[in-house]
Amino acid sequence: MTYSSSTAVWWRTSIEIVSRVSADDLGRRTPCAEWTLADLLAHMTAQHHGFAAAARGTGGDLAAWEVRPAGSAGYAEAAEDVLAAFAEPEVPQREFALPEFGASFPAVQAVSFHLIDYVVHGWDVARSLGLGYRLAPEVAEPALRIARAVPDGDTRLAPGAPFKPAVDENGQDPLRRILAALGRSPDWA
Repeated sequence: MTYSSSTAVWWRTSIEIVSRVSADDLGRRTPCAEWTLADLLAHMTAQHHGFAAAARGTGGDLAAWEVRPAGSAGYAEAAEDVLAAFAEPEVPQREFALPEFGASFPAVQAVSFHLIDYVVHGWDVARSLGLGYRLAPEVAEPALRIARAVPDGDTRLAPGAPFKPAVDENGQDPLRRILAALGRSPDWA
């Protein structure tokens, strides 16, 4: 998965979802085990800042990844920044330093990591707010391929693992299959 107009549409969809979060919503539970909606937005915003820095060649600077409180306006600003960074012409040839993985990755792979995180976290925010959530077909199939490529197993049981072990889901809906592959219950409420 490379940066494209369909992935840009996807990140802008996440901005629309997050824009519906009010101050009264920040204490809501999320499908992310120990996180409130405030915690999730802070994480999502920090990841946008970090991936934007990585796209620009400065991802090794840990300050870029610092998690701070964030609301919908801060999230939108960070999302637009990562979109601008991913669209820079030299990015496809760049290695992204991703400190949480302790390594650098080719741009195509790093962008796919970020995309799948936002497909799932967009769903997390929507579920926390009781909103519907659908993926455009041009995002759903590539995102399913990415989700299936994420290693499963005991590493997903470790504290702080980004995903839980996969759960059974045999339906046809790509979103449900993505969520299940990454350890989310598609029926979380």
